[in-house]
Amino acid sequence: MPLAKRLAEPSAAEVRGRILTAARSAEIQPFEVMEVLARANQLEREGRHIVRMEIGEPDFTAPGPVVEAATRAMRDGLTAYTPALGIPELREAIAGFYAARHGVIVAPERIAVTAGASGGLLLTLAMLVDPGDEVLVPDPGYPCYRHFVRAFEGVARAIDVRGDAGFQPTLAQVQAAWGPRTKALILGSPSNPTGTLIDPAEFARIAAFIDSRGGVLISDEIYNGLVYGEESRTALVLPGRVVAINSFSKYFCMTGWRLGWAVLPEELVRPFETLAQHLFICPPSLSQRAALAAFLPQTIEILESRREEFRRRRDFIVPALEQIGFRMQARPNGAFYVFADCSAFHADAKRFAFDVLLERAGVAATPGNDFGANDTARYVRFAYTRGMQDLEEGVRRIHAACAG
Repeated sequence: MPLAKRLAEPSAAEVRGRILTAARSAEIQPFEVMEVLARANQLEREGRHIVRMEIGEPDFTAPGPVVEAATRAMRDGLTAYTPALGIPELREAIAGFYAARHGVIVAPERIAVTAGASGGLLLTLAMLVDPGDEVLVPDPGYPCYRHFVRAFEGVARAIDVRGDAGFQPTLAQVQAAWGPRTKALILGSPSNPTGTLIDPAEFARIAAFIDSRGGVLISDEIYNGLVYGEESRTALVLPGRVVAINSFSKYFCMTGWRLGWAVLPEELVRPFETLAQHLFICPPSLSQRAALAAFLPQTIEILESRREEFRRRRDFIVPALEQIGFRMQARPNGAFYVFADCSAFHADAKRFAFDVLLERAGVAATPGNDFGANDTARYVRFAYTRGMQDLEEGVRRIHAACAG
């Protein structure tokens, strides 16, 4: 081979470097909360006790009837593939839940059981988004929204939500942000990280506007069961094309079971199903059999008592943090998060979360910059997913660290 040709050819290392990762991989940022988690784990291995308030995972495990149903299904050998949209019995049970909880009639044929709410969001965006299409997302908001959009070569366009509007988008903001390439709005109510709900009248106006533009409202209702002091609502009562995403993870306390669902407009069921067949095959079969027991009266009784416990924790931690000096731009009335302004103690929430809370106080919390770029550097998110004894100890430690 001539020398010039050999010199022009890339090395094996150069070739591997080109093909190993797509550009989107570099643009999808890691979870800050995972860095907090890793450091907290290391400190615990070194013998320190850490009050864990960083992860949005209930400290309650799956209710007994759910575990018993899974055991029976395993014993009976019900572990094979299921239909891509889930077993008919579970789709019917979810439809019954909407009727009982919300008074909304949903045809089981419109319900797709998914591999968690993440699976539902991914399939919805795969179905809707072409390269260059825009999807509106709240900032601050759940970081996976923008990263999921990017994964399908879409553009996540941020709406800078404000504390005085409950960290929820307004109709005026949605109208201003909507452009010729906009396909959808993703909105969580209750929201992660703020725990706030959108005003129902404003939500209806936003839905009507999106419908007038031929778009889709994607309502993330994963925390829908965890609402305190007011009525829990679903976006399925709103006008236009609405995709409602939910999960068995939060209210039902089944995080690791990786099971969720999507309620789809009738015309979107078939394209959603086709994608599901290829990308996921089917949701986890054992989890589906177990989830049938999630809607039993005795299970709902357990879950409602847990919801009341989350409310009790919220009612403790919000005023306790305010007494220390944190500011609440909007009080949480759902989920299990407090999005607290820590600027009275530090100008950089990430450094505050690591240096003051974690290293000094032994309390793990999530820095606000995990959730966007809209003034998030002065917030930390506390998850009240620990028992009252841990929360009381955490507040005592935070107070001592902030006063020192």
